[in-house]
Amino acid sequence: MRLRHLLLAATLLGSVLPAQACRMTMALEQWPPYLYRDAQGNYTGLDLELLRAIFKEARCTLLSVPELPTARRQLLFQKGGLDLMLAASDTSERHAYARFSVSYRDEAVGIFGKAGTHAAQRHVGSFAQLARGKSTLLAPKVGWYGAQYAAARPALEKAGRLNTFGSFRQGIRMLDAGRADLLLGDVLAVRHEARLQGVALNTLPFLVLRAPVHLMLNARTTSSDDLARLNAAITHLEQRGVLAAIRNSYEAP
Repeated sequence: MRLRHLLLAATLLGSVLPAQACRMTMALEQWPPYLYRDAQGNYTGLDLELLRAIFKEARCTLLSVPELPTARRQLLFQKGGLDLMLAASDTSERHAYARFSVSYRDEAVGIFGKAGTHAAQRHVGSFAQLARGKSTLLAPKVGWYGAQYAAARPALEKAGRLNTFGSFRQGIRMLDAGRADLLLGDVLAVRHEARLQGVALNTLPFLVLRAPVHLMLNARTTSSDDLARLNAAITHLEQRGVLAAIRNSYEAP
């Protein structure tokens, strides 16, 4: 009888205890307009707004640590020092140490020219057509910007038609100074920096890359239940139009 009472008490107690807390830590970074510190010193940005909405819906707690360089942030994640990374591409190699949410937005890579110059370039319909032409191009030194660019890059370099930059601030300055005819880069990041510098741009009528990005969770420090909660939150927010409204407020393509 005593054993039955103990089992019954344990069952009742378990029914009123809260589920294990859903808490995840990420490192801050400067990646405007997705995540950055504004003039008042507050962190803001498209990805941060989306993430906060998702975590609120999932009833999870988001913790943050100070900014880290990209390489150190990635290494710390792989070693289990961080639980979450933003805007990740779901690749087979990463499945060794990570799990991925459903997509919460798309990344988009476009081609831009300075307004008022080379009007004929606005009629180029593909990156392959652009690569066959004579226009010079500015592109980021590092990062994945699509298979079309990766395939064309050696020929562009050999022809002396490609220059690279380390930041979009530098890239926009180079474009404004006439260092090349066109600039390749993340659509929102390029537009954001161009507005800051007061440089008017034309956008070529095609995207070099459009692909979904995901929340990347550390497989060692998070659970499948954590992932399920975030996936359910993303799905519910998409159905209600909440995430779309946030993306639209940033004019995301």
